Amino acid sequence: MKRRLIQRLVLPAVMLGAWLCASAQTELQTWSLENCIRHAIDHNIDLKQREQELEVRNIEMSTSQNSWLPSLNAGLGQNFDFGRSPSKDGTIIDQTSANSSAYLQLSMPVFDGFRIPNDIAARRFNFMAATESLNKAKEDLSIGVASYFLQALYNKEILTIAELQKSLTTEQVKRTEALVEAGKVPLSQLYDIRAQAAKDEVTLTDARNNVKLALLNLAQLLELERSGLEFDISVPELDELMLETVVLSAPEIIYENALMVKPQIKEQDFLLESRRKTLKVAESSYWPQLNLNMSYSNGYYRYSGSGISSNIPFGDQLKQNERKTIGLSLNIPVFNRYQTRNSVRSARVGIVNQELLAENVKKTLYKEIQQAYFNASSAREKYTAATRSVEAGKEAFSYAEERYATGKSTVFEYNESKTKYAQSLSEQAQAKFDYIFRKKILDFYNGETISL
Repeated sequence: MKRRLIQRLVLPAVMLGAWLCASAQTELQTWSLENCIRHAIDHNIDLKQREQELEVRNIEMSTSQNSWLPSLNAGLGQNFDFGRSPSKDGTIIDQTSANSSAYLQLSMPVFDGFRIPNDIAARRFNFMAATESLNKAKEDLSIGVASYFLQALYNKEILTIAELQKSLTTEQVKRTEALVEAGKVPLSQLYDIRAQAAKDEVTLTDARNNVKLALLNLAQLLELERSGLEFDISVPELDELMLETVVLSAPEIIYENALMVKPQIKEQDFLLESRRKTLKVAESSYWPQLNLNMSYSNGYYRYSGSGISSNIPFGDQLKQNERKTIGLSLNIPVFNRYQTRNSVRSARVGIVNQELLAENVKKTLYKEIQQAYFNASSAREKYTAATRSVEAGKEAFSYAEERYATGKSTVFEYNESKTKYAQSLSEQAQAKFDYIFRKKILDFYNGETISL
């Protein structure tokens, strides 16, 4: 009986614990850099606003394309005349009349000096430029996400170093206690190493908080609605990226590739073409404009007063009063107060300004590539030097650890060696992730996607 009662109480508790454990595991979301970039692009508010701007350009292009279509208008009218009023043949007589009218008008351009096709082309280039502007914003966001992601990876590595330092100090506390009991070192060294252990605990706590803060910053950049779910990033294998034999492409080669693939260059080229088409639109006002016009109208007249015997029936009047018109109208520009001339001049100035702007964007791009190449080269050299410093610091720390274990050195000498070793590890981690980021920036200018 008692055994059965225990089973009833314990088994549900075990199952509940297993379910909670599984739930905790499923709630933990581990994100790669590619996932972070993809999510940021899909949910970033600034990008969504730019997408709406792109939609506006699409609407403008559609409006221009529909300019070839005819315009159709219809209208109805009802007039009442008292006393002397016009008849349907135009004479004025003493009578009261009611006039109902309806009309349908159609007008469409036949020739407008090539304004419409050039305007359509200009709108299309504006749409393409807006598309490249959106692509540029996506690239900038990808770089930002990569920067935050690598910062989180760096903080994770610093946390690993802090955990290593804490474990080393904890081990030395145990050894010092044994040395004190054996009478090889004074009791003061035990107090000192315990104090160092407490400092390492503070450093470890700071490192944990820095990791949480870096993950929070990344999650906020991704516009994540966490809903209580844990957020973490995956740690990729980065050793192959650190090969010192990796050859960095020359800035000139990267620049030539960037001219063909970077969206800011394409955007300026499209805007320049749009300016040129805008000039054609302005010049179209010098040409005559030919329009096709068609109309249909009809009316019904009803008279009352002295001398009026009867009115023509409604159906007969619709047959008698209908009017159909078709014709062409030619508008020849003669003088419009120099408005056309000044519009053309303004369009030419716009072309020159856009050419200068495009050239400035290219120069800025080349400067950015030069700076990125210098930063990547410097970061690689710094990482190489930091790696050598870690190797030397590790050997020095091993020697200091052996001397301290045998009671031949003080705790201050041990802590100094351990601190230098930890500093070299931190500098190596910083140099490594800085080199990765700089290398990715250089690859990005070369047309490669950002990934780890």
